[in-house]
Amino acid sequence: MSYQLGIDTGGTYTDAVIVDDQQNVIAKNKSITTSYDLAIGIGNSISSLPAELLASVSLVSLSTTLSTNSVVEGRGSPVAILLPGYNEQQVSKSGLLDILDRDFVTIMEGGHSAMGAENLPLDVEYAKSKILEQKDRVSAFAISGMFGTRNSAHEKTLRQLVMDMTGKPVACGHELASSLGAPRRALTTALNARMILYIQAMINSVKQILDEKEISAPLMIVKGDGSLVNAETALHQPVATVLSGPAASVVGACALSRQKNAIVVDIGGTTTDIAIVTDGQPELCEDGARIGDWQPMVEAIRVFSIGLGGDSEVRFKAKMDISQRRVVPISLLADQFPNVMKSLNRQLSSAPSPRNNRFALPLQKNEVLIQQLDDVESRAWEALHKGPIELESLVETDRGMLRALARMERLGLVIYSGFTPSDATHVLGMSDHWNAQAAELGAKIWARQMRHLYGCGSWDLDDAIAPCRDIFDLVTRQISQKLIEAGLNQHGKLVDSRSLNLTQLLTDIVLRTGESNKVKPLFDLQFASAYPIVAVGGPAGDYFPQVAKLLNVELHLPPHGETANAIGAVMGAVVQISHVTVNQPEFGLFYVFHKDKPIKFENLKIALEAATRIARKEAHDMALAAGASSIEIKLKEDHNHIHHDIDGEFFVSTTITAIATGRPRQGTSEAV
Repeated sequence: MSYQLGIDTGGTYTDAVIVDDQQNVIAKNKSITTSYDLAIGIGNSISSLPAELLASVSLVSLSTTLSTNSVVEGRGSPVAILLPGYNEQQVSKSGLLDILDRDFVTIMEGGHSAMGAENLPLDVEYAKSKILEQKDRVSAFAISGMFGTRNSAHEKTLRQLVMDMTGKPVACGHELASSLGAPRRALTTALNARMILYIQAMINSVKQILDEKEISAPLMIVKGDGSLVNAETALHQPVATVLSGPAASVVGACALSRQKNAIVVDIGGTTTDIAIVTDGQPELCEDGARIGDWQPMVEAIRVFSIGLGGDSEVRFKAKMDISQRRVVPISLLADQFPNVMKSLNRQLSSAPSPRNNRFALPLQKNEVLIQQLDDVESRAWEALHKGPIELESLVETDRGMLRALARMERLGLVIYSGFTPSDATHVLGMSDHWNAQAAELGAKIWARQMRHLYGCGSWDLDDAIAPCRDIFDLVTRQISQKLIEAGLNQHGKLVDSRSLNLTQLLTDIVLRTGESNKVKPLFDLQFASAYPIVAVGGPAGDYFPQVAKLLNVELHLPPHGETANAIGAVMGAVVQISHVTVNQPEFGLFYVFHKDKPIKFENLKIALEAATRIARKEAHDMALAAGASSIEIKLKEDHNHIHHDIDGEFFVSTTITAIATGRPRQGTSEAV
């Protein structure tokens, strides 16, 4: 019998499972994700699996939440973007300046019209000067030209220049999105470039471990729509994996629970991901999934992804709040570095400080960023590799290093520790996998911070239980509110501002919050009566019994749910899609648009036939390159016609969509 090996690399844990041909889980393991060197955590997760089963693995499939986490947390490698034909207004509208410094955004002459005609010649010399200026400051380049989906000539020219002059990875807009909308396409391209090093590091780490274990099976990766591509394709388009982990968890949760209609919720260390499944099929959002504050042009399962997880920092922001920022839980920190217990005890006996519970650790090894560190930052970077650095201890001894660590944390090189919901569940006895004694110390320190620095809370001195109960209640309430919000946004009918206000109102009604005992409510609302919650992920068993009770919803906690992502990773098919548009800009003249220069026709039938051939061939070739076998192709046509009382029906445009589907090729990588 052959087996499939599923791997999921999350922000906190790396999971590995072995599944047989009947999709039964034969073996599984969880290990701490080692962000600084992913190969260690991946190796640990695989090493404890039975060697005789690993020897019979015919397919390895990988999912990850690292891409999702990097978007939600606003982290990523430094990139430069080149924008031929854009203007300042489009740059401002795109959101690029929220993730990139203005110095890394270059507007230049060039770009094309909606019909694919060149607006202005590309300013090649200016482009060369900007590439040289940026090459040592960035890890990758992004390129998005005005109407690059109608004519990709300028993007291709710039890509070749970047490759020749720097040898660094390049992301091009015309290869990532076929629809119009220059600002969003530019943002999508920049996000793609920022993720390249993340995906490279992960794939290289997996390949290293597979080589060590002498596993020669093909390596596939889950895309945001739940389908699979091989590693080479994922390296070229890492933005397609931005919802890889959530998509895999939906697939895995449905398979494990056998529910046809469900609200699938995956809670991890960094995010909580919500998807609605109807008749066994999760809904796809063709206009792009919303991840945190962003909506890149990536076709994916409609997942409502929020920055709330077991390792989210509990902080004060006008009131007690759960931050989107992931930190290292105090209980995990002490489990890995027991010597911090001495520092925690000292903090508890000292006056409260904003830096209590705060230690710095290395997060990622980005050579481009490391080379740009100044002397103090370089000294801090070296010190980090000797163990966690207590920030409070630097206040009197080395404020320069304190400032350096703060900047390195903003760059994504460093991660801080902090008090988290995972620590709270350790104090409450719900969890026991890390250091519960450290969690209790951290809770008392955190409670003193809240009371004495911010005037928040009325807990008794040195009471660890009561503040942790309040944190637990806050998390379950926020999850409940996000479930209601996901329901309101199910069909995309509400804008964010209206959705937020209405969600808060409905949450109060559904949860009966603030209800007077003497007043019988006029509204008696029930949430999701036909959709049970299927909750997966490590902390699911802690929080969702209470969430289901609050919402009065049926709950399923399926077996093996803590590794649902890894299980779902091996259950998908390879799916590749090609879109080709035929347009009639002038009566009797038809243009076929598909990445390269438009092709002109004077006969509509011939133009449509050509578009169909192009779409079929591209979809087939993409599926083959992505690792598919036994490829089947389905065609869809989206027509845009105008009906006039006098002239009758008038053709405006048609988009031909070819969908190529196949099972991933299995066997040894040499054989395929």
